[in-house]
Amino acid sequence: MINVAVCGANGRMGQAVIKAVEAAEDMALVARIDVNNGEFATIADAKDSVNIDILVDFTQPSSVYENALYCLNNGINVVVGTTGLSDIQIEELKKLSSSKKTGCLIAPNFSTGAVLMMMFAKMAAKYFNNAEIIELHHNQKKDAPSGTAVKTAKMMAEVNENFTSGNCPEVETIEGARGANSYSNIHIHSVRMPGFMASQEVVFGSSGQTLRIRHDSTDRECYMNGVLLSIRHVNEHKEFVYGLENIL
Repeated sequence: MINVAVCGANGRMGQAVIKAVEAAEDMALVARIDVNNGEFATIADAKDSVNIDILVDFTQPSSVYENALYCLNNGINVVVGTTGLSDIQIEELKKLSSSKKTGCLIAPNFSTGAVLMMMFAKMAAKYFNNAEIIELHHNQKKDAPSGTAVKTAKMMAEVNENFTSGNCPEVETIEGARGANSYSNIHIHSVRMPGFMASQEVVFGSSGQTLRIRHDSTDRECYMNGVLLSIRHVNEHKEFVYGLENIL
């Protein structure tokens, strides 16, 4: 059995992960960790009481890095679903995972459909020199842009160095009107509004045509197969992975 702890257990994603882990025949839920009335308030509290093979983190952008550092430094394999990590932080976690020989999987999105959307966007990026990303989430999401949008832009930038080819010089009469200018000049636009859960659209354009690749999540259940797959992978391989597409 894989002993799993969930950090951020009282959140919506945390509750869904708990339900999925409890239903998995090869896993045992050993700790619900949450600063707000959790079974344990901290990872350290849980570690002192139970044996943890894998910790799944769905907490806050402000705490996810320290949580991952603690896990890797204390021999706890970790699956990170919380977004908001910087490139520098991800690189540091990669180095620490390797040096400690402890597994760390960071996935901006656990939905297979969203992962396919990112992979398709990378494929299309070879053939278009203009592209932008629009991501839409509920208004309780704290970080912007989303980790999925950032990961998508990184993947697209691997195959094309400029996505504003032929654009005229731009002047924003209202700051931020063109969104965030990310990797390879891919503009990312973040929408935060009640009524949305999680959606992303990648828009490509060239003379006489546009291509739109879109994914919509309507229920958190769509993430659970990816979470369970990640738990099993990290438990077996003890390596660093960034992106669910690398283990599908």
